[in-house]
Amino acid sequence: MKSLYPLINVLQLLFLSLWGAFWITLAGVMALLTLNGNVPLMMARRFWAPMHWRIGGARMLVEPLPDNDWNRPYIFLMNHQSAMDIPCAFAALPVNVRFVAKHILKYVPFLGWYMAMTGMIFINRSNHREAVKSLALAGERIRSGKSVLAFPEGTRSRDGLILPFKKGPFALAIEAQVPIIPVAIHGSLQALPTGGISLRKHDIRVKVGHPIETQGLKSADRDALLRRVRDAIIQLHQEIGGPGGVSEAIVERGQEGRPPPPAS
Repeated sequence: MKSLYPLINVLQLLFLSLWGAFWITLAGVMALLTLNGNVPLMMARRFWAPMHWRIGGARMLVEPLPDNDWNRPYIFLMNHQSAMDIPCAFAALPVNVRFVAKHILKYVPFLGWYMAMTGMIFINRSNHREAVKSLALAGERIRSGKSVLAFPEGTRSRDGLILPFKKGPFALAIEAQVPIIPVAIHGSLQALPTGGISLRKHDIRVKVGHPIETQGLKSADRDALLRRVRDAIIQLHQEIGGPGGVSEAIVERGQEGRPPPPAS
């Protein structure tokens, strides 16, 4: 039976590719007919996303949501372990969210079209000036009432530990003056390991925290806000069985993942 696992995984991923193409096409048609960009996001939350873990026999378990005012715009910040995190975030959060994503995803067939159509924010991290412009655009969309989700680690953790955070999402939150909601996910790394194509039967747990206000904060408060939010995500992560995070809190511009070891 084990010899069939690679073939089963290939068939699962092929199905998910076709599944995504179908729902993205249908979502595009519905967006044109309704002239409402929220319709494709609702379809992603209810129909497209859940198949990603169900096809591998996994379950997504969402802890009871806090009594937040879900009619307000928020910046959701979530730790990142796997490609599975995106569909999990779509389905777990009770609102339509736009993602802050790497600009290269704009050019991926179907996925890039869908992201552009629904108002996702593309960030070119290799070009600081363009990245600043993108964050300003994100701030405008948030102030207009749209919620945004970002992965502040900037990359996926390979061992489940929460990595240092990049500063950009916190500069955005202070500019937009909207609350940050911390979100923790655990188990997605085991359900879809980084760098592989093996979908596995493993519980995925998600826990959403309370808002952390940014009203009145200035640029000088950015690093303190980062540490406060990171501590909140680590606590949520540990409450759902995660290992927590590395000791370093902040990653400098141009770096992602674990910081380099100190020079000897």
